[in-house]
Amino acid sequence: MQNDNLKSYLLLHFIVFIWGFTAILGALISLDALPLVWWRMSLAVVFILIYIKIKKIDLKIPKKTLLAFLFAGLIIALHWLTFFKAIKVSNVSVTLACLSTGAFFTSILEPLLFGKKVVWYEVLFGLVVIAGLYIIFNVEVDYVFGIVLALTSAFLSALFTVINAKYTKIYMPSVISFYELSGGVAFLSIYLLFIDGFTIDFFSLSIEDLGWLILLASVCTAYAFIASVKVMKYLSPYTVMLTINLEPIYGIILALLIFKDSEHMNPMFYVGAGIILLTVILNGIIKKTKKQETKSELV
Repeated sequence: MQNDNLKSYLLLHFIVFIWGFTAILGALISLDALPLVWWRMSLAVVFILIYIKIKKIDLKIPKKTLLAFLFAGLIIALHWLTFFKAIKVSNVSVTLACLSTGAFFTSILEPLLFGKKVVWYEVLFGLVVIAGLYIIFNVEVDYVFGIVLALTSAFLSALFTVINAKYTKIYMPSVISFYELSGGVAFLSIYLLFIDGFTIDFFSLSIEDLGWLILLASVCTAYAFIASVKVMKYLSPYTVMLTINLEPIYGIILALLIFKDSEHMNPMFYVGAGIILLTVILNGIIKKTKKQETKSELV
């Protein structure tokens, strides 16, 4: 079991690095957020279905579970919509810094949804995270809309992680991913039909965009999505969300290397982002220490 936990933790770090690159792809692809997410999810469903057929995996699930997966698919679709829109209206650094508040939202959602006890130091750390966000808001006034979108995306990501934790111990990752991403495609397609969004331009992709989308859908979505659901079998929702908060570090470094000047921010931005990241990491360390102390007392 310990070996499985270690493998899952290392795999999670690799997935998080891939997700850091996802933000870069979001900036490289010229499509707006809605068509970008629709294409990403649609292509990912195709890749996952091919995997399921090759592995001969049974897709039968109860209707109640199917509805839950479809709802989770709506959440992940909205998460990606707000995530990529935030990148489009601000930049990679701002979006990823705000996305790191996901662990803070998780610490709030777990007690609300699962009745877990509210921990005093998590409330304190939450206030520190808000202070970090306040600094970012003050120095990056041109990106306020992007910051709000990124924070919304962080909340939706945390909600998705908490909800999914219940099912990862029961169903195969590929099955969960297939239904959730299919649900996301279905909801987005209904919306696009409603607004007459399926135009000739919608399906007219440049070769460059198509190449980036295939990479985004295959490696950064189909593979990473199945693998991330798999690690949730062995790791707690908080551990998953905490590790995901390393995504800004990977992503911001990659963005600075690739986009250079457009990603250079006010020095106080990095102070605010640093406060958020350090708070989240410290929260995780304390949480782990508390768990070890509890286990020792039980022994």
